[in-house]
Amino acid sequence: MVHHSVGIRAIAVNFPSVRRTKDYYREKYPDIVAQVEEKSLGRLFSLAGTPSSEFDLEMLPYLSDPFRGTVEQRVLAPGESSLMLEERAARDALNAAKLTPEEVDLMLVASIWPEQIGFGNAAFLARKLGLQGAAWNLDGACGVTPVALQTACALVQAGEYRNVLVVISCTYSRFVDEDDTVSWFLGDGAGAFVIGSVKPNQGILSTKTVNTSCFCDLLTLNITENKQGNPRIRMQLNKDAKNALSEESAQLLRTCCEGAILAADLTLDRIDFFLFNTATAWFSSFCVRVLGIDSERTLNLYPLYANIGPVLTVANLYHAAQMGKIRENDLVLVYGFGAAGVASASVMRWGNVALGLFPHQGEPESALKSSLDHSFAPC
Repeated sequence: MVHHSVGIRAIAVNFPSVRRTKDYYREKYPDIVAQVEEKSLGRLFSLAGTPSSEFDLEMLPYLSDPFRGTVEQRVLAPGESSLMLEERAARDALNAAKLTPEEVDLMLVASIWPEQIGFGNAAFLARKLGLQGAAWNLDGACGVTPVALQTACALVQAGEYRNVLVVISCTYSRFVDEDDTVSWFLGDGAGAFVIGSVKPNQGILSTKTVNTSCFCDLLTLNITENKQGNPRIRMQLNKDAKNALSEESAQLLRTCCEGAILAADLTLDRIDFFLFNTATAWFSSFCVRVLGIDSERTLNLYPLYANIGPVLTVANLYHAAQMGKIRENDLVLVYGFGAAGVASASVMRWGNVALGLFPHQGEPESALKSSLDHSFAPC
């Protein structure tokens, strides 16, 4: 069977209105910050003894910083929701692609986590957009973005659909209390991209996906009640989270990235740019070390957004294109992984991708670039 070229036609990202820096926590929770600083090692990412893995080696410079390299975050304001972020990102992506909701045959939605317990956001978002076509939810934890890309491209290549809208969101601030130090490392955001036919030899070339059963015990979700008596989910990272990440991350990275490159009949040196879901300040440098690539061939968004789950992959693509780090016909590899979900890498030849509105209205582009180029100096 001859497959026509399919890939990303347009991409957009959206973030909530509240911007926080570490000064916010220093001023509001001085006693908690002082306690963490006094201990020197955080309760979640402590490192005992000599670093034993690539992950530990890259984490080591950040251990003296109670914020683990976090510079700023975007978090939901009162009245904002994951659905609001998803709708804005979706509309921006459709506008960039010059499509109306009526021209979307299928929408795939991945929300960490949906607004309502037991229901994904897909049908609710379809109602907001006035979408008449199919819409369903995908779940691959924080590794879902490459899987959603793979799924959408496969369905278009098979002739099942013509235009597929993929929407990804993460609103961690809803699931961790503000006075929990874990909240210092988490943020909120949404991204969307349109999949359809592209120029010959552009678009998706290959994907390698594996399960992450090794991370099934990484975090726990508990249902509690808010002040109004309504159920809410609370997230808690388990005490052995760091050990699991340290032991398994390198193998997952190699398996997926090398597998995708091999399936595309390429070699590592042929890839022009690499984009990883930078869920920690050191994850980009960890990937550089493991794969043996030039650090100039990737991008670290953690200083700008902290951990925004699977949205990091979309934001990486958007900002890399917006800053001119990836250009038409470049070979690009994206990698994502999540707890109790999937690890996945995709190789694509970047096309003439339309970009949605610049996500930081009123913020000079030079300030954004400065933040992205931020170099962490250990405290």
